[in-house]
Amino acid sequence: MVLMDLSMPGLDGLAATRLISTEMPQVKVVILTGTDEDSQLFEAIKSGAQGYLLKDLASRDLFSYLEGVSRGEPALTPHLAHKLLQEFARPARPAATSHDPDALTEREREVLELMVQGVTTNRKLARRLGLSENTVKFHVRNILDKLHQHNRAQVVGFVLRHGIVAPGSAEQK
Repeated sequence: MVLMDLSMPGLDGLAATRLISTEMPQVKVVILTGTDEDSQLFEAIKSGAQGYLLKDLASRDLFSYLEGVSRGEPALTPHLAHKLLQEFARPARPAATSHDPDALTEREREVLELMVQGVTTNRKLARRLGLSENTVKFHVRNILDKLHQHNRAQVVGFVLRHGIVAPGSAEQK
C-alpha cells in the first residue's frame, strides 16, 4: 500500500498513482491530501486510487480506513463518497457531437477566456485563477474534449472563429 500526496516535486501524485496502478496493479494507492476539491478527487479515483483521505482525519479513523483497503474496501469518508456518487450517478449527458460550447462549465469558460488572452501555461492559468496546476490541466483537458480540439492553439483558434469567446473578453486581473 502507498500513501500518496497530490503535491510532490517532479511527478505529481495523480501521475504517480497512474504509473503505480499501471505498472504494479497489486499495490493499493490511497491519496492522503489536504484538498477535497472535486476535480482532484475524481481524477484520483480515475487514476486508480483505492481511496482519498484528508489529512485532518483522526489517526484512528485513518488506520481504520487503511485496514479496510488491505481487505479490498475503498478508503473514502462518507462525505467524499457522497461527492463521488453525485458526480458519477448523474445520467450521462449526450456527447457533444457538434463542438458544443454550451457543454462548457463556467470555470472552463474562465480558463478558455484567459487562454484567448494569451495566458496559456498551466502555471500562469493556475496563478490567475487561484487553482492548482493539476486542476487547470483537468479543465484544459475537458475543454479540448468538449470542443473536439487536439491542442491549446487549435481550441483558441476554434473559439475565436466561432465567436464563442471574443478577443479581450476576459478582464485583466
